[in-house]
Amino acid sequence: MRSVFGSPMRGIAFKVASVCVFLAMQTFIKLAGSDIQPGQVTFCRSFFALFPIMAYLAYRGQLRSSFYTTNPIGHLKRGTLGIISMGLGFYGLLHLPLPEAIALGYATPLVAVVLAAFFLGETVRIYRWTAVLVGLVGVAIISWPKLTLFREGGVQSDQAIGAVTVLLASVLGGMAMIQVRKLVEEEKTSTIVLYFSITASVFSLATLPFGWDLLDLWPQLHLIAAGFCGGVAQILLTESYRHADVSTIAPFEYTSIVLGAIIAYVVFGDIPTGSMLLGTAIVVAAGIFIIYREHRIQLERRASGRSAP
Repeated sequence: MRSVFGSPMRGIAFKVASVCVFLAMQTFIKLAGSDIQPGQVTFCRSFFALFPIMAYLAYRGQLRSSFYTTNPIGHLKRGTLGIISMGLGFYGLLHLPLPEAIALGYATPLVAVVLAAFFLGETVRIYRWTAVLVGLVGVAIISWPKLTLFREGGVQSDQAIGAVTVLLASVLGGMAMIQVRKLVEEEKTSTIVLYFSITASVFSLATLPFGWDLLDLWPQLHLIAAGFCGGVAQILLTESYRHADVSTIAPFEYTSIVLGAIIAYVVFGDIPTGSMLLGTAIVVAAGIFIIYREHRIQLERRASGRSAP
């Protein structure tokens, strides 16, 4: 929703800033090391994100009211789906090159379109169905070279498992998005964000008996930094929605693939493959088309006097 300032450029700036900070979060997680338990990574990402989020809500005078909820079960469902999705996604991030992990994550909004049609009864016309199918072809192009590593075994099979976990994370992430759509009908955004971080921290802490690692100083600092970055990025993302429509700023999510490729090359020495670039281009094109169709539908609803969440 556009703010009273009506500044789309400010909204875009906040969105791009959130993308950069989310990339910093992912980079810190990869720097921490690939042998760290996903539950341990998820706990640090969720728990240390609470500090900037709560500070931000306190600054806006919304901290106390953000704890009030009329739907704790809904938050529990959203938290359960989100925490499993996050853990699977982090496993894939730790075992895949950064650009490929990012690109495969783009499958989440495609899956959300399909789930919204089945579980929310949303009308999905032929244009968006076509875009979803085309986008999934792009996902297959990105993931297929990794999935063939199952036949080879060895160390590289970790990348194959990583690709599968990111795809599963996208499915669960799509389900979490559906739950969020239900929550926003009666809950504030700050409440949803706050309770997710709390739920994710508690649930991921439950993985402690399954073998967390005793980390050296730098991996610990990397995970703490990842958590803070996650919280700050969420704040920047929230601020972006105060200044511009979702359809205006959503396409800038895809700047992450360019910035991610640069970071991956400079920091980790990863070079994007041809199949990754081709598949990403297809997924991005499908995603932007879906955003465009959503924007057109919103305009039609406004013109007819109907509203939509």
